[in-house]
Parts: sequence; structure tokens; C-alpha cells
Amino acid sequence: MKKLVFSLFLVSTFTFSQSEYEPSEAYPFGQPNPKAPKEILDFAPLIGICDCISETRNPDKTWAKPNTMTWEFKYIMNGMGVQDQTIKEDGKNSGSIRQFIADSSKWYVHYYSSASPTPVLSAWEGNKKDDKIILYREQKAPNGMDGFYKINFYDINDKGFKWLGEWVNTNESFSYPTWKIECTKRVNTQKLSDKEQIIAATKAFSKAYLKRDFEALAKSYTDNGKLFPNNAPIISGYIAIKKRWSGSSGYTPVEHEIIPKEIVILGDTAHDYGIYRGKNKNDDGTEMSYKGKYVVIWKKVNNQWKMYLDIWNRIKE
Repeated sequence: MKKLVFSLFLVSTFTFSQSEYEPSEAYPFGQPNPKAPKEILDFAPLIGICDCISETRNPDKTWAKPNTMTWEFKYIMNGMGVQDQTIKEDGKNSGSIRQFIADSSKWYVHYYSSASPTPVLSAWEGNKKDDKIILYREQKAPNGMDGFYKINFYDINDKGFKWLGEWVNTNESFSYPTWKIECTKRVNTQKLSDKEQIIAATKAFSKAYLKRDFEALAKSYTDNGKLFPNNAPIISGYIAIKKRWSGSSGYTPVEHEIIPKEIVILGDTAHDYGIYRGKNKNDDGTEMSYKGKYVVIWKKVNNQWKMYLDIWNRIKE
């Protein structure tokens, strides 16, 4: 019995030590591991969630209309690295894995994006210099000139930071900014904004649809929620909505995505419209892709956003 208790103690101690600095309920963005290189603290002021304004350069050299986004930083790998993620208003996500390698005294940053998945992640490298974090990646200019794409984190403080992406030549005597972002640190970083909660709810709906979890689908609506399917009467209430979603047969959904185009919050009510698309596999083995448009009215019930009115119809392609 003593051996068993001792073994359990060792297992629990080992497990705890391996995850002690991971994100948790007490530390939702993790903690820096004391055994990590001291440079792990370079990104400490950025840890958490920021609300940001992003502007990119058009091909004609003008600046495009600003877009809103959130930028989240957290410690990963038991506090030995940093991961960040951006969620833009168009629903596209991107992020990076950041590791400081002591042998080369540099940060190495590997970037990924939902808009352009790739088997090989692009990488930047660099250091914190004075009050800036500066990273580089080799990149030729459109005219073939050698140079770098340079990333700058600057004006870093407990209230936020600024970010600049620019192309520079090899001696940095010339620079051409192509992307700039200004971020404000969210005070309560443990809570998603209303807009983010609605986006998360749409993603949860798609997952439930693919799993054919009709209970979860029905609970996505308020108790008096209503569906307005094409060429059919209004469907109202939990039981009828669950029956509507569970009544389809002859196919299995294999893909489903909801893409909000606009979400407007008005107190405890919100409206949302956009595009949905997916693919079904028929019982005979054939597949059919589809696309449509939708409008949803949301209501906040017990601090949770649920669909109240849901109308949609297909788009012919």
C-alpha cells in the first residue's frame, strides 16, 4: 500500500511539474517558467488579450480601410515559449509560436494562418533591442532587390503596444511600411468580448452540426427561438427546432462553416448576417457542396448569447 501511495505521489508530482506553468483557471494565459531563458519576459507586457486596429497597404500604395481584430498572447510548453493568435473581423485567424534559443541568442518565430495553410511555416528571427522587439525574414522586393521583411513591436507598456511591418533593404537605408497595428490591452482579459462570444457560438454550432448533436443545436437557440427555413412555415421552440435539425436524412454532413460579415451589438440584443457553406456526403457516396446567406438575431440569456431568430436560404452557384 505504501508503494502504491508513493507511486501515485510521484506520478502526480511529475504531472504537476510538467504543466505547472500552462494556462489554467487561475492563470488563463499561463506563466513564464523560471527555467526558461530570461528573454521569455520580453513578451510579458503583451500577455493577455488586446483589441487592435489593423491597416494594410494597397497595391496602389494607399492605406486600406482599418479593420478591427483581437490579439492574444499566452505562455505555452509549460512556460518555455509564447504563442499568439489574432482573430480578425472577417473571421480569419493567424498566429505564431515564439521560442528563444539561447545558443544563438535569438527569438525564432514561426507564423501560420487559416487563410494560407502551408506544410512549411515561414519564420522570423531577432531580438529585443532597447524597448522594441525587432524580427527579420529575408525577402526580395518586387524588383528583385535583396532585403528583409522587418517586424517591430514598439511603444510597449501595460496599456498596449504598436506593431509595424515593413520591407527594408539590406543596410536599412530604405524602408517601405506595408502593415501597421495599434493595440489596447483589455482590462479584463479573462473574458471574451460580446462579438467574440457570438463568433465562438457560430463555430460551436458548426461543430454540433457536423457531429449531428441535435441537442446542442437546439440549445443554441433561446427557449422561444424561431427558424425561418426556405419554403417552410416558421418553426418555434426547443422541441420543434430539435425535430427540424434531426429530421434530415439521406446524407452525412462533412463540412460546415459560418462566416459572419457583420455583427452589431445593441445591449443584450445583436444582429448578425453573413455566408454559410458546407458539403454533404450522400448515402450513394456522391458529395454535394452548397453555399447560402443568413441573418440571425441574437439575445443574451443568463450571460450567454443564443439565437432568437434564424433565417437562411441557398445561393445558386
